[in-house]
Amino acid sequence: MLEEAFLSKDINFVRNSSPKGIKNGSSHAFEEVVVMCHPRFRCFMTDGIVGDVLKVLLGKYGKQWDTKMALQIVGKTPIEAATAIVEDYKLPCTTDEFMSEITPMFSERWCNIRALPGANRLIKHLKQHGVPMALASNSPRESIETKLSYHQGWKESFSAIVGGDEVRMGKPSPEIFLEAAKLLNAEPSNCLVIEDSFKKLVDFQTPNVTIETDGSSPRPGVGGAKAAGMEVVAVPSYPKQSHLYASADEVVNSLLDLRPEIWGLPPFQDWINGTLPIEPWYIGGPVIKGYGRGSKVLGIPTANLSTEGWSDILSYHPSGVYFGWAGLSTRGVYKMVMSIGWNPYFNNTENTIEPWLLHDFNEDFYGEELRLAIVGYIRPEANFSSLESLISKIHEDGKISEEALDLPLYATYKDVPSVKNPLQLNEHP
Repeated sequence: MLEEAFLSKDINFVRNSSPKGIKNGSSHAFEEVVVMCHPRFRCFMTDGIVGDVLKVLLGKYGKQWDTKMALQIVGKTPIEAATAIVEDYKLPCTTDEFMSEITPMFSERWCNIRALPGANRLIKHLKQHGVPMALASNSPRESIETKLSYHQGWKESFSAIVGGDEVRMGKPSPEIFLEAAKLLNAEPSNCLVIEDSFKKLVDFQTPNVTIETDGSSPRPGVGGAKAAGMEVVAVPSYPKQSHLYASADEVVNSLLDLRPEIWGLPPFQDWINGTLPIEPWYIGGPVIKGYGRGSKVLGIPTANLSTEGWSDILSYHPSGVYFGWAGLSTRGVYKMVMSIGWNPYFNNTENTIEPWLLHDFNEDFYGEELRLAIVGYIRPEANFSSLESLISKIHEDGKISEEALDLPLYATYKDVPSVKNPLQLNEHP
């Protein structure tokens, strides 16, 4: 959507060796591997900025931004997207005038862009291993460099940068991918693209909005990369949309789940006993009743939290299984494992926060204040062939979490003030 058009952000990585990447039972020898990450890429979190800017600007014309419009501008360059908006909303201005208004509004907000979970880790990892990287984006070159300037070391990590104003056609044309490979002296067939070109089209808390597509056409970035003769790893940014990336060679839930070694790149070495340390984040609130299936169906009682007020945090962090510490206002601090997301097995219609406190309680504690310190990641959400296999996996997650939280790396967060005393809000390290 507009994240792609105005905020495109892609990354490319190349390796000058010939290990094998294995996918779908076949092997591919990569003499060079290019990884490109798209728009809001799993590099930058720009949804809020785009929405804010469009709401303000269209409001000046008495119009209201409709996220369904995103489908019409997916993968377009800024000029193409601006033209579509001006025409669709029948704005009393030219495309150039619209661009002259919106460009400064975005520029003022670039300093607020956050790197998405796993982006900085991936860039640093590949740079440390001498993997040349190029960045290709539908955004103008100047805009790309402005965004990069707010993230230390990022610009210097790329051997080449290609902006949408430096090619004749943006995605889904393969031109921008081919130009990036050319600048890296890489054969397109030896290039791996990490692509996230189908942006979040509706509010995080309203996943029931139908996205009208037959799923037969590839997403702009995926289609462009495949047309260029490259391998593609897709990183969907919206839940339950993996089927839209059928033409990709692999689909992963988030950058946290990327396994570079599958594609002949150096493996990450930061997983510890089945867990990935992350920058801690904190949420909390009164314990609420969930679907009633934790105790009754699974035999695993969860202390659910409302997602109200946490949409920004939850849209920032990938869905999946995490672990950390849970503080109850009248009971103490406990180890916990939790899932956030839509629970594929039960096919939830809304996002949920479902912590399982790894302790046997004699009574319910609905309404009690619960504060969570989330310190590590285990895996993405997954579907299961049976209820028994789901229960087994949850218990495995619990065992992994219980053992990991004894490690000093994680144990230190047990003493965070807001966890030890849940009534002390926003007191984090």
